[in-house]
Amino acid sequence: MSATTLDPRAGTQADRFDMAAAPLRVGLVTLAVRDAARVAAFYRDILGLEDLGTDGADALLGAGGVPLLRLRGDAELEIAPRSEAGLFHTAFLLPTRADLGRWLAFAAARGLRLQGASDHKVSEAVYLADPEGNGIEIYADRAPSAWTDASGAIVMSTDPLDAPSLLAAAEGTQWQGAPVGSIVGHVHLQVGATDKADGFYAGLLGFDIAARYPGASFYGSGGYHHQLAGNIWNSRGAGPRKNGRTGLAELEIVLRDAGRIGAIVDAARKAGLELAGEGSEGLVIADPWATRLRLTAA
Repeated sequence: MSATTLDPRAGTQADRFDMAAAPLRVGLVTLAVRDAARVAAFYRDILGLEDLGTDGADALLGAGGVPLLRLRGDAELEIAPRSEAGLFHTAFLLPTRADLGRWLAFAAARGLRLQGASDHKVSEAVYLADPEGNGIEIYADRAPSAWTDASGAIVMSTDPLDAPSLLAAAEGTQWQGAPVGSIVGHVHLQVGATDKADGFYAGLLGFDIAARYPGASFYGSGGYHHQLAGNIWNSRGAGPRKNGRTGLAELEIVLRDAGRIGAIVDAARKAGLELAGEGSEGLVIADPWATRLRLTAA
């Protein structure tokens, strides 16, 4: 974690959390969609992601040449119900607060329908959904020094977003698409029970429980406020996900230490968990609700 500026809202390159140094972080997010071309156009036009190629019905998008999102198209898929475990939202982290201000001005000019906007103390965020209902967060972090209280604990909340201040941060410059350095900062999941999610994501995979919120746990690594989260707000008591539905098809978790993958394999087998695949492209394991995770080495 690097030094901070005087203004914890500034979000300059100098005060960003070093995600690559975290023991665990989010990599490529793969969504199953009915119409990959239509959904890909949304992520290009609205989020400013760049087209990194297509493969049949699939589309790959990213920023600065780095893949962030894969769309697997299948017109026969059934739209997943809101109460099913799986994706709550994919959260795209912009490099600076000014970038988020530029995107917000762009969204306002387009008359884009938003689902919410919040100040979470650790970050400022705007929420929307893609054409097939997959949740999206676009956010910018505050400086890491602003995340904790006097005891050193991470403190998060949901307060109104100061939109005028955020728009002013854009300094009159226009949104030109997702800037280099944009990443998937975190993925928020729907789970059936937070205690079971804690056992899997913290107990097995090794994330820290960075914060708790009514009905949700936030899982961080390396001091980040959360690379993953799990909530029961729509999905309390949900069972395993059904095949043939839209939503989160696979989530890549990148481990800085490749040796930890072997330890996770051993722990998973001792716990009686089934491994979906193990090879050159990483270990594939499913959480208690059949959400597939691909563990790869940095």
